[in-house]
Amino acid sequence: MTMTVDDVMALAPVIPVLVVENVDDAVPLAQALVAGGLRALEVTLRTPAALDVMRAMATVPGAVVGAGTVLNPGMLDEALAAGAQFIVSPGLTEPLGKAAIASGTAFLPGVATAGDIMRGLDLGLDRFKFFPASTSGGLPALKALAAPFGMVRFCPTGGITTETAPEWLAQPFIGCVGGSWVVPKGPLDPARVEALARDAAGLAR
Repeated sequence: MTMTVDDVMALAPVIPVLVVENVDDAVPLAQALVAGGLRALEVTLRTPAALDVMRAMATVPGAVVGAGTVLNPGMLDEALAAGAQFIVSPGLTEPLGKAAIASGTAFLPGVATAGDIMRGLDLGLDRFKFFPASTSGGLPALKALAAPFGMVRFCPTGGITTETAPEWLAQPFIGCVGGSWVVPKGPLDPARVEALARDAAGLAR
């Protein structure tokens, strides 16, 4: 079943942003995140292993695997071939936007300005990643940006922490947040990841 972007954003209050170097970590990492209540898994295409990681994670029951850091239609095609159920990009270009829409896949493009949002609306998009959230003015900036665009919902990503996430999630125009804190750097510790995922899944929105 094809998921809409709203379906993906509704899975949990936090979408973990994953940079995975080792394919062997893919299944235990996905199992830990899903067990903790985080089903939408954004695998960033920043490592040589990323596409294989996505394929491996897709075998984990309950996991909804998407591709992040998708920059152009070529990367979009690679991600879809690897089974991506949703697509996240750091910005929005017309070629990528049109290709993503044509694919029918849930698409969450990055925006940081009113012009970005208006270009997205012109393409028929109204769900966006606010990125990079903390260095683009943080919550005050997003509140100001959201005011003229009542139909738009956001997933802020970039610099959000377990401490600051609740303040973001309390806003009516925010559907979820993206965060890398759920998977600490260093050797994979599935028990630690599951505990952090459970805390993140329990955040109110």
